Parts: sequence; structure tokens; C-alpha cells
Amino acid sequence: MGTWAKSLPAVKSKADLAYESLHRAIADGDLKPGERVNMDELSRALGVSKIPIREAVKRLESDGLLITRPHAGPVVAGVDAAEMRGVFLAREAIEALVAELAAARITEDRLAELEDVQARMGAALEAGATERMAELNSRFHGVLAEAAGYRVLAELTDQLLLTVRRYRAAAPLDTGSWEAVVAEHEALLTALRSRDPRAAADAARAHIRSQADQEPVVIREG
Repeated sequence: MGTWAKSLPAVKSKADLAYESLHRAIADGDLKPGERVNMDELSRALGVSKIPIREAVKRLESDGLLITRPHAGPVVAGVDAAEMRGVFLAREAIEALVAELAAARITEDRLAELEDVQARMGAALEAGATERMAELNSRFHGVLAEAAGYRVLAELTDQLLLTVRRYRAAAPLDTGSWEAVVAEHEALLTALRSRDPRAAADAARAHIRSQADQEPVVIREG
């Protein structure tokens, strides 16, 4: 192909921005399961017409984050507590694989990024800012998945973490549980610093099992 064929600039459309705004609100728990999305209010708040809002809503419906109910319009999809058992089983398998791969190939820059997120989690916990912990936790696991070197693993990790964050918006972890998360992350970091794939996988597996134990009994049954 000739020299005229160049990459187009990455410009986000209004629909993209609306999608990202709604996606972030759902992930952060600002929009909770069962809550109605008022498209008129959203259109005014974002300063866009209803057309990009409708496009964003359709994408979020495809993602399973919104559902449309007759006479109510789009509402935030719920998270089935019983289904969370499957989420944690999937996380255990994927996180162990991610940690094993990351231990063998993680760069010093990635390791420093993980340590920075870990330090910020510790600082937030010490300050009592537990509302920041879910986002920082997602960032920690996201960086780890990126260090593993496979996009599909990063995407699966993001998808599973989003489900967990949505679930915990209605059933948040207490301070003691977040303290356990930070301690478990430190054990994982120790294995990564040693470049020990087996120890990293074991630490990740233990971490996810521990987190499943923080959830309602229905998740641990079966």
C-alpha cells in the first residue's frame, strides 16, 4: 500500500465519551444495580444530544452492564450473588496464570508501577480512605495482567474485576478485609521480585481464595 495510507488520529466520539462516563459510573458504584439511567438528564449533564447517549447505552447493554425494562428504560444490571462463585473460580485460575507468566517476564518499570500502586493502597488504608481501595486494587491487578504479556488475559482480568467492583458497590469490604488485600499483594510482590513463577502463582491463588472468603456464604458453597 502506498505512503498515503497512514494511521488515522485517535479521536473519541461523543458516543465514546458518553460510554466511558457511564462505564466509569457503573464501575465506581455511582450508578448502582437497579438504578435507572435518565437519558434526558445525562444528555444535559454531558452537553450532548440523545443520539450519542443512545449509542452508549446500546454498547453497555451489549456489555451486560445495562438492561432495558418496559416503561422504565435503561437500568443498571444487577449482579447475581450466586454467580459470583463462578467469577471467583475464574479469577483464581486466571490470576494464578497471570502471576506465573508475569514473574518470568516482568520489567523493572512494571514492578515499580506495582509497588507504587501498593504504596498508594497502604496510604489510603492508613488514612481511612477505603472508598479509593477498589479502584487502586483494580489498577494493581490490571498492571499485573499487562506484565504477563497477553492482551486476552488483561481483558479477562478487567472484565472479572469490573464484576467484582459492581458487586462490592452494594456489599463493600470493611477495613480489615482491605488490610488482608494489601498483605496478600505484598506476598505476591515478594514472589515477583524474586522472579519465582511458582511462588507467584501460589500467592495469587491464595489471594483470590482469601477474597472469596470475604464474600457471602453463597459464593463458597458447592
